[in-house]
Amino acid sequence: MKKTVLCFGEVLFDVFPAYKKIGGAPLNVALRLASLGINVQIISRIGNDASGKELLAFIEASNISTETLQIDQSLSTGEVLVQLDNQGSATYSINYPVAWDNIELTSLTCNATRNAEVFVFSSLVCRDERSYNSLQKLLKIANYKIFDVNLRAPFYSKELLINLMQQADFLKFNDDELYEISGYLKSPYASLEENIVFIAERTQTKSICVTKGRHGALQYYNQQFYFNNGYEVIVADTVGAGDSFLAGLISQLIDHVEPQQALNFACALGAMVASHEGANPKISNDSITKLMQLD
Repeated sequence: MKKTVLCFGEVLFDVFPAYKKIGGAPLNVALRLASLGINVQIISRIGNDASGKELLAFIEASNISTETLQIDQSLSTGEVLVQLDNQGSATYSINYPVAWDNIELTSLTCNATRNAEVFVFSSLVCRDERSYNSLQKLLKIANYKIFDVNLRAPFYSKELLINLMQQADFLKFNDDELYEISGYLKSPYASLEENIVFIAERTQTKSICVTKGRHGALQYYNQQFYFNNGYEVIVADTVGAGDSFLAGLISQLIDHVEPQQALNFACALGAMVASHEGANPKISNDSITKLMQLD
């Protein structure tokens, strides 16, 4: 029987200057996991509007269970305005309030959480106390909790991040996020490795992964470090690359692939996504394998 990953948080449309695409970090992770053959389910909320109907149809067609995808009768489906710089790096303007700010705790969400092997969540969904309170209750019953930090100013605080980190079994940062949070914790260290160990000890988290953009990533797993220096691609935009990286890593670790190989696969997948427009381009396993072989 396949293991199940449950993703909690925002589903929305990323609105670019010339087009829009379906996104939201938890949904991006879920979509990539489903494309990799993992059983996946999402807890979120959409509006009873045209965008919500489009999202629902898309998620159902992507082999993701929508049993815990709620429909809000008053709040609209979420949108994020995305601006890209000359290097393809994105900045975001996130509408508020929207449907995913009002995720309710139900018997369906509780049962799904108890039955999933892995529960993935991030910080943005905590910007409204309604979704935040639902998340807090689900974290108490989740089995293995992966916190994709995914900072989006101004929707977080030092106290929130420390609280969420202390409840997680696995933390995923980018390097900027790691240094920002190390500063909150008054770390005396300068290097990524020292700060990773520092955060692991302060939060009692055994596993931490840090992405470094085009320079790859490193992973702290069972008190050992694993490194990947990245794969060379022509970047179209970076939207969703970190989400696909995390999905690739989860898909490997859930199948007990050894950590170095898991990290290599995740980095190659993230690079392939960055070489395409939008967060959820179709990426074949063959193209990931070929990129890994070029290293």
